[in-house]
Amino acid sequence: MPQSLSDDGWLVRETDFSAEKANFYETIFTVGNGYQGTRGSFSEGHKGELSGTYLAGVYDHHDSSVIDQVNVPSWLPVSVSVLGQALNVQNCEVVEHARVLDLQTGLLHRSTTFKDASGRLTRVETTRFCSFADQHVAGIELTVTPINHASEIVIDAGIDGQRYNLDCLPAYKEKPVLHPEIKWEKWAKSRHLETREKTVSSEAAYLNAVTIDTGISIGIASSLVCDHEQTGIDAWSDYESVSQKLTVHPKQGEAISVQKLVSIFTSRDVAFDQVGPACQRKLAEISSAGLAQCVADSVATWREKWDVCDCVVEGDEDATRAVRFNIYHMLIAANANDPRANIGAKSMSGEGYKGHVFWDTEIFLLPFFILTQPETARALMLYRYNTLQGALENAAENGFEGAQFPWESADTGRETTPKWTHDGLNRIWTGEEEIHITACVAYGAISYVAHTGDWQFMLDYGAEMLAQTSRFWVSRLEYNEADEQYELTRVIGPDEFHEHIDNNAFTNRMAQWHLTQSARLLAQIAAEHPDVYAKLARALDLSEDEIKTWQAVADKVLIPYDSETSLIEQFSGYFDLDDLEITEWDENDMPCYPDGRDHFTLNDTMILKQPDVIMLNYLLPDEFSDAEKQVNFEFYEKRTMHKSSLSPSIHCIMGIETGDYSSALKYFTRSAFVDLVDNQGNTQDGMHIASAGGTWQSLVCGFGGLRIKSGQPTFKPWLPDSWSGVRFKFLWQSDLISVHLAHGAMVFELSDQASDDLEILVQGAPVILKPGIAQTIELAPFTT
Repeated sequence: MPQSLSDDGWLVRETDFSAEKANFYETIFTVGNGYQGTRGSFSEGHKGELSGTYLAGVYDHHDSSVIDQVNVPSWLPVSVSVLGQALNVQNCEVVEHARVLDLQTGLLHRSTTFKDASGRLTRVETTRFCSFADQHVAGIELTVTPINHASEIVIDAGIDGQRYNLDCLPAYKEKPVLHPEIKWEKWAKSRHLETREKTVSSEAAYLNAVTIDTGISIGIASSLVCDHEQTGIDAWSDYESVSQKLTVHPKQGEAISVQKLVSIFTSRDVAFDQVGPACQRKLAEISSAGLAQCVADSVATWREKWDVCDCVVEGDEDATRAVRFNIYHMLIAANANDPRANIGAKSMSGEGYKGHVFWDTEIFLLPFFILTQPETARALMLYRYNTLQGALENAAENGFEGAQFPWESADTGRETTPKWTHDGLNRIWTGEEEIHITACVAYGAISYVAHTGDWQFMLDYGAEMLAQTSRFWVSRLEYNEADEQYELTRVIGPDEFHEHIDNNAFTNRMAQWHLTQSARLLAQIAAEHPDVYAKLARALDLSEDEIKTWQAVADKVLIPYDSETSLIEQFSGYFDLDDLEITEWDENDMPCYPDGRDHFTLNDTMILKQPDVIMLNYLLPDEFSDAEKQVNFEFYEKRTMHKSSLSPSIHCIMGIETGDYSSALKYFTRSAFVDLVDNQGNTQDGMHIASAGGTWQSLVCGFGGLRIKSGQPTFKPWLPDSWSGVRFKFLWQSDLISVHLAHGAMVFELSDQASDDLEILVQGAPVILKPGIAQTIELAPFTT
């Protein structure tokens, strides 16, 4: 391993090879830069790998059941052989093996010592990176050391265009236990690429492939450099791959290093016929600079990112590492430079959910980006604007007015939710019924503008989105003449265990909030920016009477609520269901399904998959009293299974907010370590990236107590006894604020670049922050 690693709080380690855990490590060791993500597969490959490189916004629907984020040609292949014997984990004995992902630098390091069939010991070391300084650049440095021999060594570095995506799995009566070498072979595969061009020489290799349905050209160029005396570099071309091979004859114990540099472009970046030239120009540029310079530039950019978004849990290095791990994966999942792409549910670390975009972005991920990387947050919201046409088409297809954003989205904004589970056994209704996504998109846009002060976004894009989505709600809401209220029937709320329900409180209340905020903001634009309003009104045929109708409808939306108990009924009839108790927990302290029940058979019970009413209380903190939040948390928390990774973080935050501290640390740990310890058992499919956002919110908004209320940062923090403090930073309308929470005190420092003082609330008391001055606020003792 290199000597220049960061300290241990930044390092995620693998200390031996396990075939059973190989796909898990492929996910957590993903490297990326927002433009691309490449799973942490071995560069030489192994049987049972699920290797993948994914490019943001590159989708295809050729022969797949629904549209996929394409597993594009791989730039990863680098293999080593000694006298014709391949060095890999299945052909050789693995004497020593270790990998470490350095979260601070974005570098993945590896050291493996192989013993081949003839007893020769050879150490292979690699460092892999995707550049954060230049998103079109990636590379690998490989060092080979013959430990007890002086044999001929061949190094083969190439580009592999023979790629596929997983599509469907056979239905099994019981979940099978499959051997790790063949489990992916059980899947039906989808083919999305046609190789169009291959060139290779001693100087460089190039492969171009085009997506079959969407027609996106993808080009990858690479070069192989070795300073050691060699017999030359041979060019090799196969059906859908190209490679460069070099042969060296090192002395025993002599380390041989080679560098593979890579450039990647698509026709989403440049003109279709310019993909190849762009790759070649970039390869020439980075080859001239050298791999070391490319790595240094990337590391410097990583450090700039961490200067704003690093978080520290004082007294718990494991927790610090876990939070940084989640932040790392959020940073490599989002592309500030591409407003046509967004973050899939598994980021670009795996194929789970086929790379589709959910409400995860607006509710779980956007807060992190708004408060630390606002330029990225803007790009994520522009994706929604750029897919507004698809949302208009969704609404029209379903018989409604305006724009209906899809539950699952890809490149166009059209609904992409599959109708059936991947084994075909169970019907999926979320695409038709989980309509709260439209309000969540509006929530994201309004939050972005309020927190960043980017009012121009509202004028240029947000107002149109709000108008068209408000039209959807007015047409989707159903008027009950007998009760003189508007209802929403046959929906699914965030809980998702309950399908075909009426008047889900979360959906109804968020639709109501959405209409109210749209009416308020459009009226504000009409008053303050009459020219912008007039242009929008002409383009959309929008009248003042229509805007007034939004508020009139909102005033009559049914919200199921018991005034005697202050309980919000999750949906009409929920309180009449079987109040089945959760009585068993697994080895990860996760609730077990009651006997004979599963995800699809709890519709007649009060058991929840994840927070629904509690989520509503979290998103609209100004709309509910502390007493209402407390009684609803107490009621719904004990009925929640946490079968979504999204669940624990919200329960952590709301437990702290309502004064129920008993499980806050447990819920934080579940969220922070969901992928590091694989507590859901499916990390191999990709990161639970929304949980990563939830983890950051748990630390900052839960323990740190940061909540935006009435347009103002407020703090109601809490620390467990096992932690001595928490440090984090956030941006409020472009001004950076550093926060240090400890037992008994909280220190704030407003950046000296701030133009004015800032008033915040700490434990209910106003505090004026002055630029460049650290201010210590004494805190009331924490309750345990």
